[in-house]
Amino acid sequence: MVKKFKVDSLPSGAPAALSSQLFELFDVARVRHLKAGGVLFAAGNPGDGCYRLDQGLLKVMVTSTSGEDRIVAVLGPGAVVGELAMIDQMPRSASVVALRDSVLRFISREAYEKRVLAYPETKQALLEILAFRLRQADEELAAATFLSVKARVARALLELAEFLGKPSGPQCIVLDEKISHADLAAMAGVARENVSRVLGEWRRRNLVLTGVSPRYVLNDIAALEREMKEAS
Repeated sequence: MVKKFKVDSLPSGAPAALSSQLFELFDVARVRHLKAGGVLFAAGNPGDGCYRLDQGLLKVMVTSTSGEDRIVAVLGPGAVVGELAMIDQMPRSASVVALRDSVLRFISREAYEKRVLAYPETKQALLEILAFRLRQADEELAAATFLSVKARVARALLELAEFLGKPSGPQCIVLDEKISHADLAAMAGVARENVSRVLGEWRRRNLVLTGVSPRYVLNDIAALEREMKEAS
């Protein structure tokens, strides 16, 4: 069944389930360790293969000609990244940076093409991952078009809570990671000053706590979900 888009839906960070052939190929792939803040690859780099994230957290970023960054995805364990280059053999279209210390497995395009010759169904698995990414991009575009600034900031916080959140009460989640206003603005696709304004309002309403610590405390998840449904 095709998933219908809802402006209040959140994209999952996990790709579609890998076929057994692709899973086996990753299991024997070369392991790479990446420290938090490390760059896995940058936009424009040669697309020489793809990675599966086994441990850690990654952010996928694009940069405008004026130097403004936009975080287009946050990826958790199980995600495949860099898969587009396996199909079109073009340079990387985005940059990928580790948010946490990460462990990945790398498949070269050459190894993938050899596997496809022996097991053609491997290609279908990669195409399913690409289709999943396209659906995510559609959801991001719809959110940017139809959601208000506050709704987009709430959506970004709730998406981060999916990956970084630690429950601290019935409706309370602590984001156990340093997330700057600039990162949150890049995820929401809004100006940094708008993030500061929205968070200031939510602090006064006790929905979100921020302070000396760079970590956020989401005090009322239900209220933030209601904020996320606000249309522009």
